Formats: sequence, structure tokens, C-alpha cells
Amino acid sequence: MMDPAFLHDWRIWAAALATLLAGLMRGYAGFGTAVLLAPVYSLLWGPRAGVPVMLLLELFVSIQLLPRALRDADTRVMLPIGGAACLATPLGAFILLTADGDLLRRFIGGFVLVFGMLLMSGWRYHGARPFGLNVAVGTAAGLLKGATGMSGPPVILYLLAGPEAAKRHRANLILFFGVISLVSVVGPFVGGLVTAAVLWKLVVMLPVLLGGVWAGARLFGVVPDRFYKPFAIVALVAAGSLALLA
Repeated sequence: MMDPAFLHDWRIWAAALATLLAGLMRGYAGFGTAVLLAPVYSLLWGPRAGVPVMLLLELFVSIQLLPRALRDADTRVMLPIGGAACLATPLGAFILLTADGDLLRRFIGGFVLVFGMLLMSGWRYHGARPFGLNVAVGTAAGLLKGATGMSGPPVILYLLAGPEAAKRHRANLILFFGVISLVSVVGPFVGGLVTAAVLWKLVVMLPVLLGGVWAGARLFGVVPDRFYKPFAIVALVAAGSLALLA
């Protein structure tokens, strides 16, 4: 049974607010869950509890969004990226299991902060997408996914400058996150990080996240992109700064 005192912890309510914002971002743009929640959860609960909760949430969200994305994604580009990421994720999980928790939390915060700054600057990769580079980007994403719960930043910066329509960009990201989320939860289970406390946090946060994803998906195509981007950048910079400096 859940201890009633669990819901009186301010950290649960802070996590719920961040989870709602992450759900809106994920439903609208196809990304945002990990890069927002990894630093917040790591700050509130520590990486070895926060990252497994976030990885399990990612799995449920990906299952919800994946079927429609399969029709619109560019599998020629995404399958090499996703395959390489899946192979590299276990090595990243070893880092999660062995690294110093405080150092890892600060790395997560710093990485999200840099990613937010890059989004703000408008920088994107504008070159070609050969197979070898797809594999390299996927490998970097997998290492990050296993160690920090975040696989999105290198893939997002790599893909978003392409000529595809917003619908295909969104589908590509959803397909990638769906593939890697299936693999990323194995490490925490094998390493014993999925405890009863982690599962209770999952039970509380999952309805909040799914509700945010549902609302965000319905805002896609209604809310202009010029309103979404400033909101996403401010949220990422704030979350990264808190995890880095707290």
C-alpha cells in the first residue's frame, strides 16, 4: 500500500508540474519528455531513482504515440539511428549504475542547459545524412539514453534542420524514441534500480504525463510554432540550470 505521507511530499507536486509541462511538449512536438524531466527528477530524487521513473514514463508515452508515427516517418534515416542507439544504450546504463550520483546530476543539468542554448541560438546540422553519420549520431544518443535518460538532443539537432515537413520531423522523433525506449528500461531492471518507490512514483506521474501528451497532441497544428519554441526553450534552460546549480 502507498504511504499517505508520500503525497504530502512537496517534491511529488513539483515533479507533477514538470511532468505536465513535459507531456505538453511531447504531445505537441514529439520530444521533450526526457530533456525536461531528467534534470528535474534527478534534482528531486537523485539520478538512480529519477532516471528509471523517466525511462518507464517514456516507454508508456512511446507506445501511445508510435502507431500513427510509423506511417509518416522516414525509416531509411531513422532505422540506422535507432539501431545504433539501441546497441549503445547498455553501455550508457553501466555509467548510470556506477557513476557518482551528484556528478551525474550536474552533468545532466549542464547538458540540458547547453542543449537549450543551442536551440535558442538556432544552430542546426545542415549537412548530408549518410549511413555512417546516422550510426554515429545514434551511438551518441544511445550512450546518453542509458546514462542520463536523454537520447533526444543529438538526434533533434541533427534532424530538425532537414527539408522535411513538420509532420515528418515529429514522426521521425516519435519513431526514434519509441524504438530506444523499449531497450532503455532493461538496464535499470537488471541493475535493481526499479524499486517499489520508483514504481509508486511512476503510478502517480503516468496519468499526469499521458494527460499532458493528449492535450499537447491536440494543440499540434492549432498553436503556431512561434509560440511553442520560446516556451520549450525557457523550460529546458530553467530545468538544466536548476539541476546544474542546486
